[in-house]
Amino acid sequence: MNESKHKLSPLWSISKGEGPLFATALHSGHEISHQIQQIMLLDESSRLREEDPFTNQLALISQNRIIPVHSRFEVDLNRARNEAVYLKPADAWGLNIWKQKPSIEIIDHSLKEYDQFYEQTTQFLRDLESRYGHFVVFDLHSYNYRRPTPNSPPADPLQNPDVNIGTGTMVRHRWANLVDRFIADLKAYNYEGGHLDVRENIKFKGRQLASWVHSNFPESGCVLSIEIKKIFMDEWTGILNKHKFRALYYALKSTLPGISEELQKL
Repeated sequence: MNESKHKLSPLWSISKGEGPLFATALHSGHEISHQIQQIMLLDESSRLREEDPFTNQLALISQNRIIPVHSRFEVDLNRARNEAVYLKPADAWGLNIWKQKPSIEIIDHSLKEYDQFYEQTTQFLRDLESRYGHFVVFDLHSYNYRRPTPNSPPADPLQNPDVNIGTGTMVRHRWANLVDRFIADLKAYNYEGGHLDVRENIKFKGRQLASWVHSNFPESGCVLSIEIKKIFMDEWTGILNKHKFRALYYALKSTLPGISEELQKL
């Protein structure tokens, strides 16, 4: 893969259309700016492994979406602002990221990107709120389950569902019918002749984006933080299983009529 030699502009792709669903894939970005590239020790394959490749394509189920371009190793849009730039190994799964610590200027530049993202997302969601009254955010992520080595056995499935739905930052009873319907519809989908293991708050409960939306849009915004186990790809090589991935896309898409129906009831 070729790294960008210059700061990319724009920093994300934005699409606007009809309907009260908004999707984003905060960790799907892989590019890094030139000034970050110069001081980064972490190799590209290790960086890719901790990113969420292909989740930007899952976001295509919604006409409304913002998809960041830059890697989480430049700025993590799903962490609190004071934690958004990884500075030490403890911030990033024990990985040694830097040849030298980022300067104040580099950190400030990354945080300006962070601020701009949330400013534009605010405007986007305010528009959905005014048009539809309520909206649902698909906060799309993926996670590793063969961490020690490429040939390691899968992590314990009891603690690692195929799809983890994070709802830990919302007032659960306010959105109970919608959340329950979404989980039930996703479980019911015929996924390769079987059914996905979909559970709530087992491994992840949602983080900054979900918390931010639920704080700023407490009556109108529902975030479903969707963490998909990397059953659709090889997490070590980054190679996609197109058949499994397509099935996941249509599984997510199958939930949209139910979400629309539950929103109409509010």
